[in-house]
Amino acid sequence: MTANASPPRLDAKARLAALGLQLPKPPAAVGNFSAAVRDGRLLYLSGQGPVHAEGVHTGKVGAEVSLEEAYQHARLTTLNLLAVIEEAVGLAKVSKVVKVLGMVNAAPDFIAHPAVINGCSDLLIEVFGPEVGAHARSAVGMGSLPYQITVEIEMIVAVED
Repeated sequence: MTANASPPRLDAKARLAALGLQLPKPPAAVGNFSAAVRDGRLLYLSGQGPVHAEGVHTGKVGAEVSLEEAYQHARLTTLNLLAVIEEAVGLAKVSKVVKVLGMVNAAPDFIAHPAVINGCSDLLIEVFGPEVGAHARSAVGMGSLPYQITVEIEMIVAVED
């Protein structure tokens, strides 16, 4: 490799492996909806939560759940979203993460919703790189979320044919 040559680009699965992460099995839908719907080049992902092998993370962020814990829950939720993408079209087909909506089950006085959802945004940049992973985003607080989960995140990604 010459001094000016760029290093080989890692794909999303290789980046996940380099981070020591594995995609889980996509969580089953808890209602009458699809986890992912494709319309043209856009793949719309239904909201996912912090589901893990032993169950799900619950509680009010800013009360019984710390900001740091909720940040990790957002990362876990993002892994679940990536698993849905992998099952629907394959991570290699993602050409751009377009939009993220992050919802935080927050205590009434909690104000750091963006810092929680950074767990999602940071992981997307780590996995896809800034060119593909940088996205528009909203991070909002909710009085409650289904089953009292700590975070719920939905996403829209552009995919190649």
